[in-house]
Amino acid sequence: MASLSVSRHSHLLSGFLPARPKPISGPTRVRMSLRDDGPAIAVVGVTGAVGQEFLSVLSDRNFPYRSIKMLASQRSAGRRIIFEDRDYVVEELTADSFDGVDIALFSAGGSISKKFGPAAVDRGTVVVDNSSAFRMDEKVPLVIPEVNPEAMQHIKAGTGKGALIANPNCSTIICLMAATPLHRRAKVLRMVVSTYQAASGAGAAAMESSKLQIREVLEGKPPTCKIFNRQYAFNLFSHNAPVLSNGYNEEEMKMVKETRKIWNDKDVKVTATCIRVPVMRAHAESVNLQFENPLDEDTARDILKNAPGVVVIDDRESNSFPTPLEVSNKDDVAVGRIRQDLSQDGNQGLDIFICGDQIRKGAALNAIQIAEMLL
Repeated sequence: MASLSVSRHSHLLSGFLPARPKPISGPTRVRMSLRDDGPAIAVVGVTGAVGQEFLSVLSDRNFPYRSIKMLASQRSAGRRIIFEDRDYVVEELTADSFDGVDIALFSAGGSISKKFGPAAVDRGTVVVDNSSAFRMDEKVPLVIPEVNPEAMQHIKAGTGKGALIANPNCSTIICLMAATPLHRRAKVLRMVVSTYQAASGAGAAAMESSKLQIREVLEGKPPTCKIFNRQYAFNLFSHNAPVLSNGYNEEEMKMVKETRKIWNDKDVKVTATCIRVPVMRAHAESVNLQFENPLDEDTARDILKNAPGVVVIDDRESNSFPTPLEVSNKDDVAVGRIRQDLSQDGNQGLDIFICGDQIRKGAALNAIQIAEMLL
């Protein structure tokens, strides 16, 4: 009998995820992912929130591979992971881990990427990196497949020629999935973004901390404030990224710089305010757009309805618009509150509201889509 529930996801046998459930009866399902003509892949940071989501998305999308290495820190080495009904042992990450690896998916933090990313490239591996380490390197493509696939068209896996490709910041990805189709039609001159960012952006420990704080506050106990050093439950605060000398924090400046690079437009004006809110895994963003050419809200709505990876939820009569809960564990970015900006003359401006799963399209899914383009 096939184990239907387990084949879709991976499970750490020692760690924060549940043990493998017992197989259940059901129709036999032949998986096409493990195959001799697929690339050899490695997942770096496999025990983290995004690393686990890498595995989930690989399985969901039947990504072909002939072998897969599970890599993490020395602390996590030796753990067992069941992925697509096969047992794997987590290996300690070293420079030699990439011998014979065609594609490596990195999500272990910037310092790890800087140390091991170039080592992997030297061994002929194409690295898709989820950290900020290489995003603004002019030699490294910064890619959202629905937005600027041409930036990486010269890179292919399995050629023996290594390369780095950077995954943009989660807030940038979610924003540009909706803003880019409108930008292509009317050219965005200025974009003002306010983000409402989930705990998942700070990792699995922040998600667990959020749940713990909620329980503690509801029980009348003082919250344990280890991750953000302040109460997160039933509260919101300015994003925890360091604040720079210009008054913006690093998260906000990522959106400014990454948008210009991805759109290949150094003149587009972008400003952002990033806020951390007590939501588990999906970000929300309020976006105001100023255009060079007129764009009315009905045309904009039609453009977004036909945009890949975007779903429109925009029902004024029932006051139904995107929410983080609705997009959690979903691939598509949801857009609503599409309306003309009354502060701008004519049809030169729009306001929109966007929600997207931070772990999925904001990180793992985008990286796997990049990997698919390497095949």
